[in-house]
Amino acid sequence: MINIEFYSEDIELPDFFDEKFVNEFLKRVALHYSKQLGTISFIFCSDKKILEVNNKYLKHNYYTDTITFDYCKNNVLNGDIFIGLETVLSNSKQFNTDYYEEFHRVICHSVLHLIGFKDKTEETYTIMQKNEEICLELLKKLRDE
Repeated sequence: MINIEFYSEDIELPDFFDEKFVNEFLKRVALHYSKQLGTISFIFCSDKKILEVNNKYLKHNYYTDTITFDYCKNNVLNGDIFIGLETVLSNSKQFNTDYYEEFHRVICHSVLHLIGFKDKTEETYTIMQKNEEICLELLKKLRDE
């Protein structure tokens, strides 16, 4: 059963956020990787909140754009995903990318973690980036429909 939930904690979602569109995007990403969507909660939050989550659960004392808690079973994607929108916005400025694209890149990056992709080494990071580009192409196709 597909159950994708979106929450906003201590921050407003961007004006362009469209729950139905993101659901369809996630379905296409899962299908591309021969996976099924299960229960995924997206919690959009401030840098303060994501730092708190990073400290509490991962013992990391730094900001990040996303933290993914993986509860997948077999080919079904399940998890809790925290996305720090302030960091996403600052990354879009730093890397001179559109906020809309960066927002969706982070969403697919998180789902790629649920699929099994890693990004801790240079090699795995490069593979992750290539797969992010595949997902962004899926996003562009969906937008053009």
